[in-house]
Amino acid sequence: MDSELNALEHKLTQLIQFSGKLRAENQRLRQELAHALSDNRLCGDKMDSAQERLKKLLASLPEDQA
Repeated sequence: MDSELNALEHKLTQLIQFSGKLRAENQRLRQELAHALSDNRLCGDKMDSAQERLKKLLASLPEDQA
């Protein structure tokens, strides 16, 4: 009976440690995701800005006379 309780206690300890590791990993992944989403928004804003500048540049070019 004692050996069974010891084995159960050991498995429970392992489970608690594993759960803690998973929580830490999930937190890290949430932070990485937030950073990636922020970078993605920034890139999208830069692309929108570049697209507007290109549209203005194209509009200012003379039309082909051929």
